Amino acid sequence: MAIQIVMDSTGDGRHFFDPDDARELAKAERRFYELTDAGFTAAVRTGPGQVSQMRSFDPNAEETVFFPRLVGG
Repeated sequence: MAIQIVMDSTGDGRHFFDPDDARELAKAERRFYELTDAGFTAAVRTGPGQVSQMRSFDPNAEETVFFPRLVGG
């Protein structure tokens, strides 16, 4: 089971999906591009304490975290 974690002002939303299920995978891919098109940054854990920014959907990523764009003021 893979997960997409979406950080927002209310905390986080968690979206689990089975990468072996074509319909769930397509939904996860749509969510990835909807969020990144809306300005979220996507990152995947690459090792202990290490993350890497993602610019395209990776169906093999076990955990993807989406961070909203920071707004200064």
